[in-house]
Amino acid sequence: MTDPMPQDCILSGDGPTVRVIAMPSDTNPAGDIFGGWLMAQMDLAAGSVASLYSRGRSATISVEQIEFHRPVKVGDEVSIYTDMLKVGRSSMRILVKAYRRARHQEESEQVTQAVFTFVALDENGQARPARPE
Repeated sequence: MTDPMPQDCILSGDGPTVRVIAMPSDTNPAGDIFGGWLMAQMDLAAGSVASLYSRGRSATISVEQIEFHRPVKVGDEVSIYTDMLKVGRSSMRILVKAYRRARHQEESEQVTQAVFTFVALDENGQARPARPE
């Protein structure tokens, strides 16, 4: 049995697409990590999957049902997992889940999830087939 190629892992959701440490510069006045920072990390992960799948440029066109369940603290390791839900002619719907793990603990907990929709774009910024021939 061979190990899957790294892009296969990213597309299948076997491992995290993005893993990052939350830093002090990413906080709001209460000391928690900005929701916008977390959403940006999720968008980066989904964008990576969309570009890899479509083998080219893609852009976010919508984000559905994002709800923050728990705060992320400075020093937490944030892991973003992705799963391709559906591919249309030019669009890709990607489920994105974010988890936090306190720096010195083994347990992680889900903090949010959302569905990101991307559209594959050609060199002129126009929609093109999501999976090139």
